[in-house]
Amino acid sequence: MSEFNEFDQQGSVPERDTGSIISHAFEMYKGIFLYAIIAMIIYLLGDFVLQSITGFNSWGGFSDFKDLDGDYSRYEYWDKPGFSLYYSSSSILGILLSPIYVGLIYMANKFNTKSQIEFADLFIGYRQNLGNILLYSLITTIIFGISAAMCGIPFFFVYPLFLLGYPILLFENSNAMDAISKTFNIAKENYGTFLGAGLLGGLISIAGIVLCCIGIIVTAPFIMIVMYSTYCAFLGKPREIILKK
Repeated sequence: MSEFNEFDQQGSVPERDTGSIISHAFEMYKGIFLYAIIAMIIYLLGDFVLQSITGFNSWGGFSDFKDLDGDYSRYEYWDKPGFSLYYSSSSILGILLSPIYVGLIYMANKFNTKSQIEFADLFIGYRQNLGNILLYSLITTIIFGISAAMCGIPFFFVYPLFLLGYPILLFENSNAMDAISKTFNIAKENYGTFLGAGLLGGLISIAGIVLCCIGIIVTAPFIMIVMYSTYCAFLGKPREIILKK
């Protein structure tokens, strides 16, 4: 568990516009990208185990495009063997690893405030507010899954409404429902900025897929740092977290 104290700490805060938030996120990401890569490797190892168990090869789907001769309408990714089991299992994996996403946000804050970053910081979510982090991840995974199933487009408009959830859970020790309510209310009042930050941050996060998919290891966690920068812009510098020993 931990205690929370507000103090006048060092650290930059972006303006409340998309450009400033993304620029701030880049500066934060440069300081922790090695830890972000470690987080992605952990996820990919878990994903590899799931694919071995389910028999579903998600990466093989990209090579299948070469056999379609440009007629991509014939490609049905969800009909591949093991897809249903893999999709369900990967959702559970994402929920179980969500505390690591919180850890990256915590590291970004330590970098911003010029505090010493430790490897154990990556796992702070498993020691701090774990139950609410997992519950929040479960609820948002269901919401995102439903929105993505509706032709995919609604997902891009729903996702920005939850940009602040993980930072609120970490820095304010909030419960899951309060975090959902708070991020939704702030985002809907500033939806243009949240939409811009969410879409641009998401595009940057998936940009690594063009580098033979390997680049995704470096870029994918960027959206987590966008969450941190958005929190700084709209809620100010986070509170200091003092972990009890």
